[in-house]
Amino acid sequence: MTKEIVPETAEKEMSFLEHLEELRWHIIRSLIALFVAAIVIFSLKNFVFENIIFAPKHDSFATYQFFCGISDATCFKPKKFDLITRDIGEQFFSHIKVSLWLALIFMFPYVFYEFWKFIEPGLYKNEKKAAGGMVLSCTTLFFLGVSFGYFVIVPFALNFLIGYSVGADAISSPTLTSYISYMTLCSIPTGFLFQMPVLVYFLSRIGFITPGIMRKFRKHAIVVIVILAAVITPPDVISQFLIGIPVLLLYEMSILISARVEKRRAKELESEQLS
Repeated sequence: MTKEIVPETAEKEMSFLEHLEELRWHIIRSLIALFVAAIVIFSLKNFVFENIIFAPKHDSFATYQFFCGISDATCFKPKKFDLITRDIGEQFFSHIKVSLWLALIFMFPYVFYEFWKFIEPGLYKNEKKAAGGMVLSCTTLFFLGVSFGYFVIVPFALNFLIGYSVGADAISSPTLTSYISYMTLCSIPTGFLFQMPVLVYFLSRIGFITPGIMRKFRKHAIVVIVILAAVITPPDVISQFLIGIPVLLLYEMSILISARVEKRRAKELESEQLS
C-alpha cells in the first residue's frame, strides 16, 4: 500500500481568507523592514553617494585598483565626466530612489525569509527537504550577483558608454537620473539571475527538470540568455557580454547540479525499493 504524501500542516488547514491574511502580514512586515532601512540609508546621504554611488567614477574604486595592480596592460582608469541635473527635484527624488534600491538589496535576506515562511507550510515533505538552506543559498547568490554587477559590469559599462562618441559635436553630459538608472540595471537584475543554480536544484529535486532536458534545450537557453542580457543591461556590447558569459557558466553549472541531484534521487529510490 502506498502512503499518501501530504503537507506537514495538513492537520490545520487554512481557509482562503486565512491564507490572504497570512500573506498580508508577511507583506506588511517586509514593507516595514524596507521602509525602516530606506530611512536609515536616506539619512546617510553623504556616505552613500560618496562611497557607493559615485565610487565607480573615481580612480580609487576597487575594480580599477585591482586591474592596475595586475599589470600596466590590464590597467584602466575611469573616464572623467560630470553629472548634471535638469529638473528641480531630480537630486531629491534620485536620493529617494537610491535609498529604496539599497534598502531592497540590504534587506533581501529578510524579505526572502518572509516570502519563504509563507510558502514553506504548504510544501510536501520531499519538497521541504529539497529546499533546506534555501534562504541562505539564495541570499548568498543574490549578493554575489549584485557585487558582480557593481564591481565588474558597472565600471566597464560606464567607461565604454562615456568614452563612446559619434563625433566632436556630441559631448557626453549624463544626468544624475540616467547614471543611477544604469547602475541599477547593471547590478540588481544580476542578483536575481544568479539564483539559477538554486532554482535548478529545487526543480531537479522534485523531478521537474533533468540534466537531459537542460542539455537538449541548451541552444534555446543561450538565445534566451542573450536576449535577457540585452534587455536588462545598457545597450552596449560590453555590458551584454559581461552579463551573458557568467549566466551561461551558471547554466552549465546548473546542468552539473541537476545531474548530481538526479543520481541522488535514483539512489534514494533504489534504497526505498529495497526496504
